[in-house]
Amino acid sequence: MSRRLSRRPVLLTTALAVGLSPLALVVPSYAAAEGVVISEVYGGGGSTTSVWARDFVELHNPTGSAVSLDGASVQYRSASGTANPTGVTPLSGSIEPGGYYLVGLGTGSVGAPVGEVDASGSTQLSGSAGTVFLADQAGALSAPAVGSVADRPGVVDLVGYGSSNTFETAAAPQPTNATTLARDAEGTDTDDNAADLAGGEGTPGGAPDETGPELEPTARTIEEIQGTGASSPLVGERVTTAGVVTAAYPTGGLDGFFLQTAGTGGPLPADHAASHAVFVKGLAQQVTLGDHVEVTGTVGEDFGLTQVVAQEVSELTDPAAVEPTPTTWPRTAAAKEVLEGMLLAPQGGFTVADNYATNRYAEIGLAAGDTPLRQPTEVANPVTDPDTVAAVRADNAARAVTLDDGASTDYLRTTDQPLPYLTQQPAIRVGAPARFTAPVVLHYAFGDWRFQPTAPLSGTDPLPVRVTDTRQQRPDDVGGGVSIASFNVLNYFTTTGEDFVRAGGSCDYYADRVGDPVTTDTCEGAAGEDGPRGAAEAEDLRRQERKLAVAINSLDADVVGIEEIENSARFGRHRDESVRELVEVLNKNAGSAVWSFVPTPRGQTTPASQADEDVIRTAFIYQRRAVRPVGESAIHDVAAFADARDPLAQAFQPRGGGAKDRFLAVVNHFKSKGSGVAGDGDEGQGASNKARTAAARSLVDFTERVQRERGVTRVFLLGDFNSYSAEDPMQVLYDAGFASVGTERATGQYTYLFDGLVGSLDHVLANPAAMRTVRGADVWNVNSVESVALEYSRHNYNVTDFYRPDAFRASDHDPLKVGFTVRR
Repeated sequence: MSRRLSRRPVLLTTALAVGLSPLALVVPSYAAAEGVVISEVYGGGGSTTSVWARDFVELHNPTGSAVSLDGASVQYRSASGTANPTGVTPLSGSIEPGGYYLVGLGTGSVGAPVGEVDASGSTQLSGSAGTVFLADQAGALSAPAVGSVADRPGVVDLVGYGSSNTFETAAAPQPTNATTLARDAEGTDTDDNAADLAGGEGTPGGAPDETGPELEPTARTIEEIQGTGASSPLVGERVTTAGVVTAAYPTGGLDGFFLQTAGTGGPLPADHAASHAVFVKGLAQQVTLGDHVEVTGTVGEDFGLTQVVAQEVSELTDPAAVEPTPTTWPRTAAAKEVLEGMLLAPQGGFTVADNYATNRYAEIGLAAGDTPLRQPTEVANPVTDPDTVAAVRADNAARAVTLDDGASTDYLRTTDQPLPYLTQQPAIRVGAPARFTAPVVLHYAFGDWRFQPTAPLSGTDPLPVRVTDTRQQRPDDVGGGVSIASFNVLNYFTTTGEDFVRAGGSCDYYADRVGDPVTTDTCEGAAGEDGPRGAAEAEDLRRQERKLAVAINSLDADVVGIEEIENSARFGRHRDESVRELVEVLNKNAGSAVWSFVPTPRGQTTPASQADEDVIRTAFIYQRRAVRPVGESAIHDVAAFADARDPLAQAFQPRGGGAKDRFLAVVNHFKSKGSGVAGDGDEGQGASNKARTAAARSLVDFTERVQRERGVTRVFLLGDFNSYSAEDPMQVLYDAGFASVGTERATGQYTYLFDGLVGSLDHVLANPAAMRTVRGADVWNVNSVESVALEYSRHNYNVTDFYRPDAFRASDHDPLKVGFTVRR
């Protein structure tokens, strides 16, 4: 799209009699850059394989008159961007008729110089996908529309390339670090980026060279293109090759197809050394599955994926086919590389390892075998046993593979399309067995090996994998006469964002797909104090409460330590107000007054007494029929917990029991791994490891003091310690005589998922007297293993409504329930 001049350019006539210079040129008065086209784009600068030392955008004036660029600009937006372009380079001067104007952009240290530039900027273009705008204004365009754009005010011309979401008719093919995208010498502009621009060697600042003979492509087999190493030996070479189309992605952003040598597939020989398949970038609209085609294009590497950037594709008349190759998931990089792009029938069992990105990109992390991937520090300490930590990391890397949806769609932006996988099966849970039911191709993108379906997957298509539904409506029976657990209630605030704003504060929100606030992002009071972190409005709070009520009542523990509940004193109310409201919700769901809560000790319930505390706190609730609290609770308000939540201790006595049956419970919520002070950085155990270790030491002292004061022998420490089982803070507790009930009685069960790795941040620990009475333990995987799409906080994020008023994904941590006996 280039806005065409509406009349012929005006040439100055000679007027020698009055002293005017003959043939002087007048620039017509049109909008800035009118009639100019973007003639060439290169985004491969700054790479170790760059052929040009900087990114550039070349402009061409195909008209018969000089065109002013004063006030115009070249602008850039990422391939998936929807907001204003971020890279804006102002232009000045003019372009002669038939002339070129070179805009130099981000620089690198490898490649040939582009020569003298007419304008210079620092924008780093993507080498594979993005959108370049020529604007008739100096300031950034206002959120240009996505899709096929034509005649947009302010836009003189644009080029969308690769997987860009903004283009003219269709995006230009994906270039490589060795190729530019360029128009022909005439600057032909038919408002179709795919048709108007092609890959080539590049001629920054000048017309394409049409005088020399065109470089003839070399006939190459796909195996020769792939080579036997991690990268193709033919990068930059123009080739012709042939094969059968095994997968095609004309929509969804991948913009290409997989091509495999005819007659290959099936079981592979032992000496198989090079892949039989390759990804062809572009022209996916011209092929269908099973076609036998010949492709001409340029070989390149796209962040580790060998590809041919297609310039031509033609159908071959002789019939041909390939067979899926049956294979277990190889453990080494070399063994995976020789399967790159091939049609596979994965064999053996897989386990769902990660579903966090399923909510956004419709991809599922898998692990070969029958177990998920583990946090290394759940298994061993990185300081005292680094070899075991390294072995766990290596095993994770060997077993991991991603199951994708054949698209690059961001479903948090594309909210009107049903989210694949979860729409068909909402219960895709980490730890669940998975078996493939259809062939897939092996793709490499974003630093990961990926199984791609053979076509873009929609929310109604059959899935290529069968995942077992592993949900349990309640935890396993843990035995004993009394049970104890902890539950992180996911920032349960009865002060909503709208309440806080009405009281004079301010909040930013996370909103659903129609812009309705769902949860708070950040809230701040008039004096800069922290605000609530939970539901945005009353309707959102009700959704959160429905899930929490079902989950905690189904957990059915007699004593429950609560973490991440509102410290209501920080909002001008009694400290226990939110705990009281949670108990009301639980009792309403249960149908009777089943629950009560442990009150805050006297003197610590007011806003003044809580001024130095966090906006979230710990708490205890208990079932009235089973136990009763003995004496007052105790809060450990010391410097060691200044950046965490104060531990809360309470002695309980089972109903029908006596003083000898009492036990002490201490609920905790240590400092998170996400931030820390200077000098307390990540030592392989997350930020603030030293702070958590100091907190553990202080907790031991506090527990010993309260135990003496209450006269009890059995002690349970529970809660969210923000420490995996083998980390330093837990070792402090082990050294003090406490045993991890989860490690000893719920082996192989974990309470948390982060970055595709399972581990336990939530623990129940018992001193020797308590441990002798433990009869069973179970991690109820009701939260962490479920997709975040099911949370109340993601309500109406997609056209498929995943919210249900049930227990699943009521929080992001799983409860560990422990059963123990009492003396009578």
